[in-house]
Amino acid sequence: MMTAQSDPVTHGLDAYIVGGAVRDRLLGLPAGDRDWVVVGSSPEEMARRGFIPVGGDFPVFLHPKTKEEYALARTERKSGRGYKGFTFYAGVDVTLAEDMRRRDLTINAIAQTVDGRLLDPLDGQADIKARVLRHVGHSFVEDPVRLLRLARFAARFHDFSIAPQTLALAHQLVVDGEVDALVPERVWREVVKGLSTAQPGRMFQVLDATGALGRVMPGLIFDQAISEQLAAAAQANLPVASRFALLCRLSARPEELANHLRAPTDSRDYARLLPSVLQALAKDTGGTAADKPGGSPAANPLEECLALLERCDALRKPARFLDLLDAAACVVGVDVTIWRERVSAVRSIDAGTIAQACRGEPEKIKAALREARLAALARLIERDVVKGPKPG
Repeated sequence: MMTAQSDPVTHGLDAYIVGGAVRDRLLGLPAGDRDWVVVGSSPEEMARRGFIPVGGDFPVFLHPKTKEEYALARTERKSGRGYKGFTFYAGVDVTLAEDMRRRDLTINAIAQTVDGRLLDPLDGQADIKARVLRHVGHSFVEDPVRLLRLARFAARFHDFSIAPQTLALAHQLVVDGEVDALVPERVWREVVKGLSTAQPGRMFQVLDATGALGRVMPGLIFDQAISEQLAAAAQANLPVASRFALLCRLSARPEELANHLRAPTDSRDYARLLPSVLQALAKDTGGTAADKPGGSPAANPLEECLALLERCDALRKPARFLDLLDAAACVVGVDVTIWRERVSAVRSIDAGTIAQACRGEPEKIKAALREARLAALARLIERDVVKGPKPG
């Protein structure tokens, strides 16, 4: 295996591993992708060494073989509104310490040499030991993305507190209107990362505490119950689309919120369908409520059950429907096994055979197909009633 010292592309380059890879190693977490910062070099030298330029606003390069990112050390100066309102300087005279001072949090401002030595000009290791998320400097208030990242890191490192001054600066980003310059795509990117953590709810608690939640996710209704349901979804390892649907399930127009964030199609569909699933489950579509003390039968349980399957397009997309049931199970009691059997029963009906039986009378096919599906569901429900409730 080629080492940094023996690699002709990087030999003699003053390069340091920075950011998340260093932080996670200190926290005892699995190593992720390594990012590098290069001091005292220029775009021309990087090109001569074979690095591939990929940066737009500032010089970032890919190693020709490892594809790891190498960025020239740089400073930044606020020159406009929002997270794009910066002018960058990446001259050969920019030092590592100057580059570190432009970063967001002290725990992300630790560098490591190729031989493993740590360079920590902002004492990020002390904050790691103290379990504190702390801003690097007052320039934190210049970039609204830092507020999103703070909230996301609070969800990922949920045992970390947030330094009071850092929270105050995050609130200032809202008061000054900087968060209003965030584009939906950038918000969604950070939301996905936050939802992917073990405690997603903390991201939205932080955004709410700073006053940013309503600005970056207009119309979202978030409370402690949803936070707990998101934690249950994370524990069950549900996909991001399911977690997003849970996040906005109490909002008046979850699909509009998904559209506003430019969320992908699956997240939009899950957000739209989950309220319907929860509403149908609340009506006890299985039709067994009459068998429970104090229960009352659901109106037309077979019709309700089939309507839910059709509304969610479970016949063509059974995996999505089962995902929605898993999400619903974070809110209410759901026997997913029974519903899995119902989906299979309805999908097992052979439409071709029914069409053949209705030869010459095509107008009867739809009704006959529906009756066959209802009959399949009736057999399952009758079996479940005979078997009785499972031992608790």
